[in-house]
Amino acid sequence: MALFKKRQTGKPGEWYYCLVHHKVEEGPECPAKDRFGPYSSPEEAAHAMETAEERNLEWQNDPKWNDKTGENGEADGSTPSP
Repeated sequence: MALFKKRQTGKPGEWYYCLVHHKVEEGPECPAKDRFGPYSSPEEAAHAMETAEERNLEWQNDPKWNDKTGENGEADGSTPSP
């Protein structure tokens, strides 16, 4: 028997979207590595995947983070070697 049981984080009243079970959960049902949240309502948690997709699209289209090509046309923005 383990002396110290690792407690999952989260509290009742906090809502999460479980990436393993693909469902909304209240409190610490699944490990933190397998969930998005916390959200303030079950409805908000139910839309977690859509929210993540929207944020990913915003990030991909943000000119401050779009580093597909540098100023000199190189993929990583480094200076080409002679």
